[in-house]
Amino acid sequence: MTFDTVVVGDGLAGLTAALRLAQAGQRVAVVAKGVGSTYLSGGTIDVLGYAPERIETPRDGLASLATSQPDHPYARLGVDVVDESLGWFREAVALLRYVGDLDGNFVLPTAVGAARPTALVSSSMVSGDLRGDPRLLLGGFRVLKDFYPAYVADNLRAAGVDARALMIEARPRGREADVNGLALAAAFDDDSDFLRRVAEELAIAFAPGEVIGIPAVLGITRAPEVWSELQERVGAPVFEIPTLPPGAPGIRIHRILRDALRRAGGRVVVGSEAVGAETQNGHVSALVVQDAARRRPYRARSFVLASGGFATRGLVLEPDGEVREPVLGLPIAGVPDDGRYFARDYFAPHPLSRAGIAVDETLRPVDGDGRLVHTNVRVVGAMLAGAEPWKEKSGDGISLATASRAAAAILEEAA
Repeated sequence: MTFDTVVVGDGLAGLTAALRLAQAGQRVAVVAKGVGSTYLSGGTIDVLGYAPERIETPRDGLASLATSQPDHPYARLGVDVVDESLGWFREAVALLRYVGDLDGNFVLPTAVGAARPTALVSSSMVSGDLRGDPRLLLGGFRVLKDFYPAYVADNLRAAGVDARALMIEARPRGREADVNGLALAAAFDDDSDFLRRVAEELAIAFAPGEVIGIPAVLGITRAPEVWSELQERVGAPVFEIPTLPPGAPGIRIHRILRDALRRAGGRVVVGSEAVGAETQNGHVSALVVQDAARRRPYRARSFVLASGGFATRGLVLEPDGEVREPVLGLPIAGVPDDGRYFARDYFAPHPLSRAGIAVDETLRPVDGDGRLVHTNVRVVGAMLAGAEPWKEKSGDGISLATASRAAAAILEEAA
């Protein structure tokens, strides 16, 4: 099988790179072990939340980060690339009505009642922005054990937010006492009577001037329509709060990007793992992919590695302490020489946390001396060295911006 570009990884970075290439007319294939980490996400797009203090304006934070951390992925990209990638994303998922930019982080409540900065959110989350000092009515479903409204309200009140709790009794499956968020989302999509009953409970409970927050379960295939109808029936602003994965907001994004890729002519092969490559003189001619039946080569002119970090085994820490990249055997930068990879305190900086693949200005992998390893490979997303996405709240922005830059570099080469 021969393509213009083969992308490894079905998450936000992989789908972004693949879709941008397919939209430009390339023949693209995505190979992935599973559906990607976007399925597990809360659906917000974090660009830069902390550095190390909370960031109010990502644009200013990115400029400072490039100066203080020249090896950070953002430092190699520049603010304009990040800005352009966010604009592309808003258009790509236009059905979900995402809003936001680099000029200010939203501050949203989490499912434990903490305040969380993020740059882009769907319209169904905007009303929960704590910067406006809203009065909150937090509704949780008695059948959903992943969200406890009283707990969330208590923590928000301790932080000075006016919040109270409501337990919603409506359930989508008769007398069933325990359902997950995806079952609730399916009910909102398909059961108009369930939506009506939820709206009636909220309408009775809310007081004028309050904003209603509920778990992010307002549908998957019909999410914008469900959110609009619920607000209309209740007569008050409603916002979603992401809960434990798998998350409906992340699944919405994944499905829209995947479907757009297929419409653009791209091929998505899930359940196939890239396990090696055919290479010669620093040039990769094919990726070797293992599926249920056999191994087969996927040939292409260019390749994008978007298989994630340690959490998704895009990077692997072996029991003997070796850190490796399992597909191409790329050199790993940022691994401590003394073998002390982790700090005792979970929330402290961990020496291994910035390890990953070092790249040049066009995201091609380089070794410890800065020499190119493979001339036709780009590395994007969580695999890159120099960032702490979970701590910085920067992972989505890095994925979008690096995938966009990689796609542009591949198209420039092809031209």
